Amino acid sequence: MSSFVFTSESVTEGHPDKICDQISDAVLDALLAQDPTSRVACETVVNTGLCLITGEVSSKAKVDFIHLVRDVIREIGYNGARAGGFDANSCAVLVALDQQSPDIAQGVDEANDHSGDPLDKVGAGDQGIMFGYACDETPELMPLPISLAHRLSRRLAQVRHQKLLDYLLPDGKTQVSVNYEKGCPVAIDTILISTQHTSDIQGVTNEEAINSRISKDLWELVVEPATADLPLKPNQKDTRFLVNPTGKFVVGGPQGDAGLTGRKIIVDTYGGYARHGGGAFSGKDPTKVDRSGAYAARFVAKCLVEAKLAKRAEVQLSYAIGIAKPVSILVETFGTGKISDSALTEVVAQNFDLRPGAIIEQFNLRNLPQQNNGRFYRDTAAYGHFGRTDLNLPWENVGNKSTELLQNSQNLIN
Repeated sequence: MSSFVFTSESVTEGHPDKICDQISDAVLDALLAQDPTSRVACETVVNTGLCLITGEVSSKAKVDFIHLVRDVIREIGYNGARAGGFDANSCAVLVALDQQSPDIAQGVDEANDHSGDPLDKVGAGDQGIMFGYACDETPELMPLPISLAHRLSRRLAQVRHQKLLDYLLPDGKTQVSVNYEKGCPVAIDTILISTQHTSDIQGVTNEEAINSRISKDLWELVVEPATADLPLKPNQKDTRFLVNPTGKFVVGGPQGDAGLTGRKIIVDTYGGYARHGGGAFSGKDPTKVDRSGAYAARFVAKCLVEAKLAKRAEVQLSYAIGIAKPVSILVETFGTGKISDSALTEVVAQNFDLRPGAIIEQFNLRNLPQQNNGRFYRDTAAYGHFGRTDLNLPWENVGNKSTELLQNSQNLIN
């Protein structure tokens, strides 16, 4: 299609599913910070007055999980009377963590295809497919719709935490629709923000008046600051702006909807602009290729675009449980590559070590929580795992590798 509208969404850290992602990754951080060899697969469920953490863990670490969970919930903003049915101080916290299956552990600890190389000995923690993507639509090489949606949701949380809008509550969602012409973004068609709020604003209880006030405040304090530095900006004349379309959003968070780890995988990645293998990230240690493989695929795709070998690049990796080397590698550039996709696939295979052990070592994935005062993965669990300019993520730092990749590809380009 030469002309189309593409839409992506984001959610705030107070969304029920995102609460779960952050708790699962806080558990991962706490375990890896004490024992970098921990094996973790932690799932979280929240509902009115309840948080359950479950899954499989093998670790030497000693963690007060109940205290940890309450701290995460409190920091998000569910604290006290305004929390509405979900309060860090009073919610029930249940812990049901088991040992990892020995059948899985043996394949990860000793890959079936190793040849004595230490990095060959780490098998993939599961079978699966992972996709990485990059494009030149934004400086961070992400699709514009998801980049804008995350900007808005981050700013929405910021004005709440800073009490610039003291009627805002933690739950919220954003959605951005972008007009494309000939494959390039040309205008912001629609912005939608749904945000939880108190039942009255400075004594005003009329639903229409409240919605009007919120719309005005969000445009001035969220939309305009979040997009101020962009060449392509929304404007009130041409951009449709929708706020709380049902009229109000008072009951939210786990009181309004149950939450579960891993239900926002499209928000976590590329907003639907690229394909997704289906595996979630949060709560999983780096031997799980759902996480480490997806990070590596993004790194490869970003290297290809940064090196200007393509304007858009999607990389698929596949793994088999207990096998170190990827089962398959595929590069798709949607007609934007300087050389053929098959040639680029061969370039990737020759220039990137995509065994789980090598990925873990290159990005230092086991030690990042310990090196960051016990907190790393939790910060990726809201507002996306890719294209983050506010976090120092090793899979986003492609400078030297992209230069090396371009040099190694010159004979094919010429």
